[in-house]
Amino acid sequence: MNIRPVSDLRNHYPDVEREVEQEGPVFLTKNGRGSMVVMSFEQYKSLSNTIESALDAADRQAASMQLRYTHDDVFGSVRKMLNGGLDEQTL
Repeated sequence: MNIRPVSDLRNHYPDVEREVEQEGPVFLTKNGRGSMVVMSFEQYKSLSNTIESALDAADRQAASMQLRYTHDDVFGSVRKMLNGGLDEQTL
């Protein structure tokens, strides 16, 4: 993970740009706290396409099934899984 102060974006832009292209996203901090992530357009497009593909697959699956879950069912299961109460197959 590449972490740099946000001032490096202004003061060392060519270095940050090179790191993004060669190593992947650069995480920027402001006053010691996470502020933003810089990534190449190609990295962003790939990430967005992955998310869009997963959402499209979920839409297709939902359209082919009668079963529906409530908001409470879904987020309750996720909370239990995050707290170690369920495995991923339960969802």
